[in-house]
Amino acid sequence: MTTDLPADLPHLRTPVEDARALIVAALRPLPVEAVALHDLAGRVVGEPVIAPHDLPRHANSSMDGFAVDASTPSPWALTAHILAGDDPAPLAPGTTAAIATGGVVPDGANAVIPLERVTEERDVITALAPVEPGACIRPVGADARQGDVVLDRGLRLSPLAASAVSGLGLTEIICVRRPRVVVLTTGDELVPPGQPLRRGQIHESNSILVAATLAAAGCEIVRTGSVADTAEATRAAFAAAIADADLVVSTGGVSVGPRDHVKPALRALGVHELFWRIATQPGQPVWCGTAPSGTLVTGLPGNPLSCLVGLHLLLIPAVRALTGASPEPETVRAELAQPIGQLPARLRAIPMRLTAGRLEPLGASLSHQLSRAAQANALALIPTGDGELPAGTIVDAVPLG
Repeated sequence: MTTDLPADLPHLRTPVEDARALIVAALRPLPVEAVALHDLAGRVVGEPVIAPHDLPRHANSSMDGFAVDASTPSPWALTAHILAGDDPAPLAPGTTAAIATGGVVPDGANAVIPLERVTEERDVITALAPVEPGACIRPVGADARQGDVVLDRGLRLSPLAASAVSGLGLTEIICVRRPRVVVLTTGDELVPPGQPLRRGQIHESNSILVAATLAAAGCEIVRTGSVADTAEATRAAFAAAIADADLVVSTGGVSVGPRDHVKPALRALGVHELFWRIATQPGQPVWCGTAPSGTLVTGLPGNPLSCLVGLHLLLIPAVRALTGASPEPETVRAELAQPIGQLPARLRAIPMRLTAGRLEPLGASLSHQLSRAAQANALALIPTGDGELPAGTIVDAVPLG
């Protein structure tokens, strides 16, 4: 596993914003494909979704009540009952029709009076108060007009948005193809969970972190795999991964130790370096480049919290850019519950618990403290500086989901 490099090399670190910009500039937009209705949630809209007709197509009642002509005073003779889904006959002058919520307002009616605002006796309906034209009616096109853009390109579809597609009567829409990802972990000291450990070994956890984070961001995880700490195995694993993926993410092996084979392997495969090291703590030793095929290859540090920083500050923005969304990380503003020290040349990214607008430290300020960070739901971003931010300072935080 790699460790963060010494802090005395500021001229060799790329600011996070610059690193993100280099990644985005190197990306090729993914193609689009038709996606069926029941597979839409979590996908990204590839072409604007246009309303094929007015919605609603017919004026309908927003209440259980009585459809009336507001220009004709009560009492009205009750002559019909309209349920949702009925195609009612026109309303005769001086009459009313009982109507259910969602029922089509009949021709000849221009208002609905709710049940609680009338009296009824022997099929004669009397209003308890005047009724205005248009009352309790959902007009044609109140939700969308034919030709309106309902969903813009680049929008990630929530279950609610997928439901809206169904409400338009569409069975499929055009979405951006999901980014294909291969996740590789390096380090002979890593042992799969469930297997016993000998002295010097640890259980592998980064593949779970990387794959789950990128799957939640909308990626297709092609496979995960471990790589032996040899130059030949590393080169072969990356060659196969680049052939199968839009994004290859490895953890560990990107530093300068005798078993850090990732960078030499990528050079041998013709992967062009975009940057090496970013100005963060933790997470400094990040390597990123592009293969001749256009595949983005990122080597994240082996320490789990360093890996977390690269995922959320660089790779999720890259996934968003690949699918046509804004590459800027989604952040919230929150206040620090305790004082936090700054670093003069590096952004601090600290896992914290965000509750009711307050960021509570979990004692996970070091890059290996995975168990302490397990309850974190936000990554607090502490800007560069020479001092200490007092409790109550408002800072940006990236939600971890």
